[in-house]
Amino acid sequence: MIVTVTPNPSIDRTLRIGRLERGGVVRVSSATDEAGGKGLNVSRALAQDGHATLAVLPLPERTAATYVGLVGADATLAGVPVGGAMRVNISLVEDDGTVTKVNEAGPTLDEAAIEGLLERVESAAAGAGWVVGCGSLPPGMDPAFYGRVARSLPAGIRMAIDASGPALAAAAEAGVALLKPNRTELEELTGRALSTIGAVVDAAAALLDAGTGAVLTSLGPDGAVYVWAGGAVHAEARIDDVANTVGAGDALLAGFLAAGADADAVVTAVAWGVAACRSPGTRMRPVRDEDVAAVVRHARIDRSRRLA
Repeated sequence: MIVTVTPNPSIDRTLRIGRLERGGVVRVSSATDEAGGKGLNVSRALAQDGHATLAVLPLPERTAATYVGLVGADATLAGVPVGGAMRVNISLVEDDGTVTKVNEAGPTLDEAAIEGLLERVESAAAGAGWVVGCGSLPPGMDPAFYGRVARSLPAGIRMAIDASGPALAAAAEAGVALLKPNRTELEELTGRALSTIGAVVDAAAALLDAGTGAVLTSLGPDGAVYVWAGGAVHAEARIDDVANTVGAGDALLAGFLAAGADADAVVTAVAWGVAACRSPGTRMRPVRDEDVAAVVRHARIDRSRRLA
């Protein structure tokens, strides 16, 4: 069982328009809504591939029914009732492919709601192998929230974090088992400019020296680098049929955990990321043989290779 925690889920609305004109009237040709949240994306990918998973998240009362309806049978939710309404993130997609995103901050959770979320995670984690904290935190929430989650877990249950900014920094200080930053997030976390594969390996190794168990860094077209106490591995897939990169990092993390969360799991992780990139929406389609075939695991780390 893999439990995901999404403290700040969203309803993601995509509006397709001809052209965005500031100050003008913009006509919408189509509109779609999806249940959003990085942890939910991880759980959906895991569930689709047959892995037991539970998505823990707050469900604001005014929009809970809408969100649950959008999730449908894609994942099993363990919702914590809270006040207010769920944030709505709007993507304006123009005919030429330009995307403008307008993201709300989300509802503020009081201490009672936060304690309820922690209790639900602790209860759901019984018998789980991993608990995965994903995404941004609601306004006003202590950046150390993910660290509180890690400290509340029973012995033997590992914690993975896919976050950014202060929440990622606090998780690194807490010494969790796995961090999953992207290149920009790793640069911000370590204060280093990362222009080569070797620089990524060194930055991740510095986090291990500070107490983090392992680091899986997603690098977009350059694939992913996994660094652990025993070494480092780099895998990638160069494809020319990318439909949508949103959710690819979530799929990468899901595939990595599903395959055992070790060096050999990196190939599966990248294949799941490929499947997500070839999917038109944020829901990863099933992984196919051609997704796996596209992945190359390098026999050695090319430290001097520059990142795209």
